[in-house]
Amino acid sequence: MTSAIPRLRETLLDWYDREGRSLPWRIRPEDRSAGDVADPYAIWLSEIMLQQTTVPHATPYWHRFLALWPRVEDLAAAPRDDVLREWAGLGYYARARNLHACAVAVTEAHAGQFPDTMDGLRALPGIGDYTANAILAAAFDKPASVVDGNVERVITRLHRIATPMPRAKPEIRREAGAIADPRRSGDYAQAIMDLGATICTPRKPDCAACCWQFACAATQVGDMEHYPVKAPKKAKPVRHGTAWLVRREGQIWLRRRAETGLLGGMTEVPSSDWIEAESGRLSLPFEAVWMPRGVVRHIFTHFELRLDVREVEVAADWEPETGYWAEERALDAEALPSVMRKVLGSRGQSGR
Repeated sequence: MTSAIPRLRETLLDWYDREGRSLPWRIRPEDRSAGDVADPYAIWLSEIMLQQTTVPHATPYWHRFLALWPRVEDLAAAPRDDVLREWAGLGYYARARNLHACAVAVTEAHAGQFPDTMDGLRALPGIGDYTANAILAAAFDKPASVVDGNVERVITRLHRIATPMPRAKPEIRREAGAIADPRRSGDYAQAIMDLGATICTPRKPDCAACCWQFACAATQVGDMEHYPVKAPKKAKPVRHGTAWLVRREGQIWLRRRAETGLLGGMTEVPSSDWIEAESGRLSLPFEAVWMPRGVVRHIFTHFELRLDVREVEVAADWEPETGYWAEERALDAEALPSVMRKVLGSRGQSGR
């Protein structure tokens, strides 16, 4: 395979020059020739958003963030609650907290300029090896090996790597790093990700259109969809809890979750602890005639949550010991994660 590396680089870059995707944060070769320069802030923002989601889902968020906060200094100066609210729907809310912390660090420690070294980028909140490599390549065109899920699929098929994921990751990184082109690093990184996203897809890869077909071991055998090899899936545990939907004259009782842990710092409809064993005894936040409003189900990465929603309308003078009242008509302005918006939409439903 080593002897094929020059051809792999050449054919991939030729394909990218002709057919690579045009993305709003991307500087394509023809853009660069026209004098366009990459914006490290815009690229960093896209990379954080694209973790654990897709380009079509992330793109509207990217446009909205740049419209609200055109520079990293603007994002750093924004209230964190505003950032969390705008992030709602992208999931993995620790990323939003780190996004804001990173903007502050770049503004205060680097005068608003993103570092252009691996060590400098890795020292920033929320930036790991993958994201640092992606920024180095796409923003600064520096030698880097970017390995996301698309690249993992391409490399495991190219070499027919039989080690199950995630144990195969070190081997994949070695093989990907050996091929990565040091001369057009940014274009190469985006080209191989495009190859996985548009040609070497999880189902029904278009091998006839693939510029790497000549060297792909899986194509030669015909077992492309077998790779990457996945370890047997473990059943997701189910956690249970109760959400207390308290209304008062067009207002909803809300509170902020603890800074650390799942959905840290986000706004919630008050709820019980989320535990794997269903509790036989319901611990009420206060005595009232609670009406059942069905069960909300929500899938997190490592578990499924089932929230039994109970609702009550309280007297005009009732005040909670913690939290605050929010106007129902203004809930869009709250930093509510998706699961809590499901709870708020559960009124009168028997489950979902």
